[in-house]
Amino acid sequence: MASTLVRFSATSSRSLAARSSRSFSTSAKALQASSQPHALDSNFGKKHIARGLGRLTDAVIKSGKGSYVETEDGRKLLDFTCGIAVTNLGHCHPKVSEAAAKQCMTLVHGQCSVAFHNPYLQLIDQLLPLMPHPSLDTFFFWNSGAEAVEASIKLARTATGRQNVIVMQGGYHGRTFGTMGLTRSKTIYSERVGPLMPGVFVTPYPFWHQMGLPQSTPEEELVRQCLFQLDMVLKQQTAPADTAAILIEPVIGEGGYIPAPASFLQGLRKICDQHGILLIHDEVQCGFGRTGKMFYTEYSGVRPDIMVMAKGLANGFPLSAIVSQKAIMDKMAPGTMGGTYAGNAVSCAAAVAVTKAFEEEKILENVQARSKQLFTALEDFRKEPEIASVLLDVRGKGLMVGVEFGSPAVQAQASAKNAGAAAKLPAKFASRVSAKCVERGMLLLTTSVFEVVRFMPPLNISEADMRKGIEIFKDAVREVVREG
Repeated sequence: MASTLVRFSATSSRSLAARSSRSFSTSAKALQASSQPHALDSNFGKKHIARGLGRLTDAVIKSGKGSYVETEDGRKLLDFTCGIAVTNLGHCHPKVSEAAAKQCMTLVHGQCSVAFHNPYLQLIDQLLPLMPHPSLDTFFFWNSGAEAVEASIKLARTATGRQNVIVMQGGYHGRTFGTMGLTRSKTIYSERVGPLMPGVFVTPYPFWHQMGLPQSTPEEELVRQCLFQLDMVLKQQTAPADTAAILIEPVIGEGGYIPAPASFLQGLRKICDQHGILLIHDEVQCGFGRTGKMFYTEYSGVRPDIMVMAKGLANGFPLSAIVSQKAIMDKMAPGTMGGTYAGNAVSCAAAVAVTKAFEEEKILENVQARSKQLFTALEDFRKEPEIASVLLDVRGKGLMVGVEFGSPAVQAQASAKNAGAAAKLPAKFASRVSAKCVERGMLLLTTSVFEVVRFMPPLNISEADMRKGIEIFKDAVREVVREG
């Protein structure tokens, strides 16, 4: 009996060991298989990613280099979006990526409320000489443009002891709860989520289309009317004594790519000085070389009290900033500003490399040259007989360029005489052009409630790639015109 039990026990042990070995082997193989990267298609994305996130295309981007991205299905696309003016130095710029990789092996997260860290300090040292005015000498870094805009409002309210903020019609400042209340480019961003942040008032921006005026209206008249309406806002809606700040994108982005006239920015500065109101320039999209100068503010010579930066600051790594004069920044008590990932070390290291690349690679010189190439080509294209009646406007600065097409509703509204001709204009012109550009191998976005496409190519784009992009765009427009 004892020997039988011993044989049974030995047999059971061997059997259990064999099963355990097979089980472990199977689990190890499954774990190994699950850890291997595998391509997931757009159907997976549609199933598991929030529907509220819109996309230009359902392609899955595999990699990016310079002015191009490559998709999982093997397509190579010329990128005239730059991740919405973010990868200004092109995808995976070698010096920026190298700086970030090195920083990853030194310090990834040095929380800003715990201590200083070197990349944060180095970035300030690099940015100081680039500021549009020497008074802008004190910084706070955050993650996104919207967060930085909210930080600028918090700073303005604290520094002035006032609550209200005046924003521009057509302006875009983000989709967080605070910035939804400041955004006036499209209602989609805040639809069905009110009430929004109180204390926000809207004033006209000098854009003929929004003002219901003829396209031929002189700039001086647009500015005069807008400054008059701002004066009315301050007399009828929010008293200067209650107004903390005027917030403006010096180049309206999501509202249609419209540069502010220098005289308008100068008029805002005068009004702010008169009433002790702080002037905030949101340079999230138009800053960091996009318009041919480091900041569009420089064209007007106007000094903002607070300036907001993001997007191209770190060429794809999440980083934003506000900058002001120390006397204003010091109104904030310690602990009132902060954030878990604010001023991340890796992002700051990448941004330091960005600032160096601008100088070493003469980026602004290339922006000026490629801007001239783009504007010349678009204006020549506009003169073609079949295009002249549909291409309404070419505008912008540097490599932040908008092209507006006519639309049946807009053209008919502009003049009763145009009603017949307007009815023949293709509907949804901008989105159709954008889609056809994608089909032809180029990413190009639309913007605003009007029929506008926007050009945001890399700032270091070559002459050949710019020419290629222009030809793709022209072919796309011609096809939409033919289809009607």
